[in-house]
Amino acid sequence: MNCLQNLPRSSSVLSSQSFRIQSAIQPCFVNMTTIHYEKWLMNATDLRRNCLVKGTPSSTSSIEMEGAKESEEKSDVYSTNMTEAMGAVLTYRHELGMNYDFITPDLIVGSCLQTPADVDKLRSIGVKTIYCLQQNSDLEYFSVDIGAIREYASTFSDIQHLRAEIRDFDAFDMRLRLPYVVSKLHKAVNRNGGITYIHCTAGLGRAPATALAYMFWVQGYKLQDAITLLLSKRPCFPKVDAIKSATADILTGLKRKPVTLTWKGDECSTVEISGLDIGWGQEGRYEYKYVVDGNWVTNNNELLTPANKDGQINNYIQVSDNDPESVSSALWERLGADDFDLTTNERDVIRQFLDDCPDDE
Repeated sequence: MNCLQNLPRSSSVLSSQSFRIQSAIQPCFVNMTTIHYEKWLMNATDLRRNCLVKGTPSSTSSIEMEGAKESEEKSDVYSTNMTEAMGAVLTYRHELGMNYDFITPDLIVGSCLQTPADVDKLRSIGVKTIYCLQQNSDLEYFSVDIGAIREYASTFSDIQHLRAEIRDFDAFDMRLRLPYVVSKLHKAVNRNGGITYIHCTAGLGRAPATALAYMFWVQGYKLQDAITLLLSKRPCFPKVDAIKSATADILTGLKRKPVTLTWKGDECSTVEISGLDIGWGQEGRYEYKYVVDGNWVTNNNELLTPANKDGQINNYIQVSDNDPESVSSALWERLGADDFDLTTNERDVIRQFLDDCPDDE
């Protein structure tokens, strides 16, 4: 299954009602019924059968049912938001418990741990490193007690729980954070060995993207080969463009270029610029809008996007090196190719960056 990339939903002060990204793709429908869900459903069927035979529900069943209903409602909302933000029809059912897939024999991508008991499940299959990419707000939404999970994991000498936060549904935050996140992962794998479990909330965006970058930068896969393998093991929607951009950022030394935007007009008192991505100095394409005296407007003297399905139009800027002979220009041109791969020297540069990258960004 091949899924095209889409721009992220606003994660800044911009409201989704007033500023939406132009969707350049049709939805990509994904079947999220993995073998681990099937096992859960089989167990659930057996459990219901046993309940019918053994007796009536306990007095706490109504409380449990209310909790299950609340979890289902939160899953519905999260799935809707994820589909809107990712540009693909994706579903996450938190109430079904942790689900995961082996991408390679030593690399697993999955959904979040929900209780300390999930640590035991992962230890039983040989996991040595649990790598959580969730922010605290993600954990709080589904009432996950990360403190209890980490405390329980710390009682064992054969498994380590690590965290490195990436903002959900935000491709630009992914681009900025990915080099440091993969560096921490790389060092943990070298230290702990064994199987590594990478997870975000649903295991459909941040976790597969991190695994993909690790396979590409560290394990020596060609990018397209890594994508094909990943999607053959787990239906998901990694932001490939963010990985390509992060690759260019490392190889160009996080090179920045000044950007100047101008609003011409005397009949206003305040002019602000708000965009989906902060850090426009790095190469790439960025959308934004002007806020003039509190009103959201576009500048007709600058580049405009086509109207999206809600009729919204944004300004955009393409930040690039003007010198066609420069290293960064040539690299960005190569990044656009379907068969893009790193040279031996580029792989050495990236691995050195990952080795030297400080643990605290």
